[in-house]
Amino acid sequence: MRRLKILIWHIHGSYLNTLARIEHDWYLPIKPDRPEGYGGRGPTFDLPDYVREVPVEQIRDLQLDLVIYQTPKNYFEDRFEILTDQQRRLPKIYLEHNTPKPNAVDTAHPVDDPDVLLVHVTHYNRLMWNNGRTPTLVIEHSVALDPSINYNGYREGGITVVNGMQKRPRVAGYDVFLQARQRVPLDVVGMQSEAFGGLGDIPYRDLHRLVADYRFLFSPIRYTSLPLAVIEAMTIGMPVVALATTELATVIANGKTGYVSCDIDELIERMLFLLTYREEALWLGRNAQVVARERFGLDRFIQDWNRAFALILPTIWTR
Repeated sequence: MRRLKILIWHIHGSYLNTLARIEHDWYLPIKPDRPEGYGGRGPTFDLPDYVREVPVEQIRDLQLDLVIYQTPKNYFEDRFEILTDQQRRLPKIYLEHNTPKPNAVDTAHPVDDPDVLLVHVTHYNRLMWNNGRTPTLVIEHSVALDPSINYNGYREGGITVVNGMQKRPRVAGYDVFLQARQRVPLDVVGMQSEAFGGLGDIPYRDLHRLVADYRFLFSPIRYTSLPLAVIEAMTIGMPVVALATTELATVIANGKTGYVSCDIDELIERMLFLLTYREEALWLGRNAQVVARERFGLDRFIQDWNRAFALILPTIWTR
């Protein structure tokens, strides 16, 4: 496969950190005040050198192969603001990170175009969105972590990793977290978490060494795509306790790689159990790591994305 020139907005930093491990030339549009989508490389990620920031006024000069959109704003506003007519006609992928809202079953995807490839990050998402005429593909998550980081679980407490939990309380399970914290020692990491006693936003390069010390990861999220924090925890060999909603019920084998349930009291009891029995947590974590390597490995992720590029750019293979 020849090296591609790809434009993408910085929308989800953790996902971009993994996507950028695919060795193509990635271009990130930036604006002086760094508004949403135009933050460039960002201060908390160590992205490869072939991920380049480009001022928006220079985007029109780029010789691109394809464009990846990730939000309705990217697709319905940004492309008309910063791209030429020819660039807008390039092969395009819409990367959908989210579950359908407001209705889990009947919500039509905003992009209804047979000339766009709609990539979902979970099979649950593709199932639940009404995708209309748009061809779809599922590329499951992966994460790019420092391989020297390994779970130890020495700290007798759990950790939750969610950004702005209190800003979307029902979706992110803010009430579930607060209920569990009344009985279980739980810390929380993420943007705006200081407002309710959390540790704040930890740079991605430092986050997982911190997380690895805790006994388990607790994911209280009710309704979202498969949280990357769950995959990150499993990848370093850490057990996960989570609500059995959306894709999570297919990822965590209850009692084998962690614990999932829709019964919050049951999850609290499981967390208390793990605080008492570290050896059980270590055993669950080892099993979780095997699953993460098999299902969410970086090599598989890279191959899946290159296949997606080949679907919309059939001439990219070199001889």
